[in-house]
Amino acid sequence: MCHNPGLVRFTRMHLKGWRIMAQDPNHLIWLDMEMTGLEPERDRIIEIAVIITDSQLNEVAVAPVITVHQPDSVLDAMDDWNKNTHGKSGLIDRVKASTVSEADAEAGMLAFLQEWVPQRASPMCGNSIGQDRRFLARYMPTLEAWFHYRNLDVSTLKELARRWKPEVAKGVVKQGRHEALADIQESIAELRYYRDNFLRLE
Repeated sequence: MCHNPGLVRFTRMHLKGWRIMAQDPNHLIWLDMEMTGLEPERDRIIEIAVIITDSQLNEVAVAPVITVHQPDSVLDAMDDWNKNTHGKSGLIDRVKASTVSEADAEAGMLAFLQEWVPQRASPMCGNSIGQDRRFLARYMPTLEAWFHYRNLDVSTLKELARRWKPEVAKGVVKQGRHEALADIQESIAELRYYRDNFLRLE
């Protein structure tokens, strides 16, 4: 994982091990980030994770989790909730130790995605993914542009289930760890649950 300061840059050479299958336009790109707050005008990205699934939500590939360095001034400006949450998870310490810049993180994730999904083929997938997209558009615009302009937001189904089938919504139990990779895994599992119990495709 790229929390480690020594793992700074990714290139295609570093990603040779993922060259298992050709790009597939039907693959889905799942993304989650941890930020220092909710406002891209003043807050910054501190962790980013990506998982590729096939169209049936089977995991295909997992990118290294990247912890993005931010200066102490950015971390000190976090509110109490973020300081407490990211402090307990160890993320603040990893951010301080990291030497990975936002530009490094963007380049690394792009190199990973290029192995699996053509540009503008996959929607951006996750929970409340519009929030992540706002930060990407500001700080990693080239990565944001790799995605289709559409979003696949699991939170939409969550809100509909709460209103239309509350008994189904109650079946979703999430840990809420606020760690990027764990949060993506929960989002994928949540969509599988809605597919089987709410959408009922068969």
